[in-house]
Amino acid sequence: MRNRLVGILLFMAFTLASAAAFAQEKKKEVEPLKIKLGDVAPDFTLVEYDGEKVKAVSLHDFKGKKQVALAFFVFAFTGG
Repeated sequence: MRNRLVGILLFMAFTLASAAAFAQEKKKEVEPLKIKLGDVAPDFTLVEYDGEKVKAVSLHDFKGKKQVALAFFVFAFTGG
């Protein structure tokens, strides 16, 4: 019984130490896009959910077919 408890404690200590090591990795900062009014929007892909299925939709899907208006709602549906 005691060996099992020691094993569990060692496993937990190893797990916490591993998590701390990965948390200290520096993440590469992404440079923000500098888009001005009138610039062509860069191509991107988002996920669309129509209530039944999920599918990927890209901006290039509409090029030359429709006009697209982009609106971004910061923290939409997050309660923050």
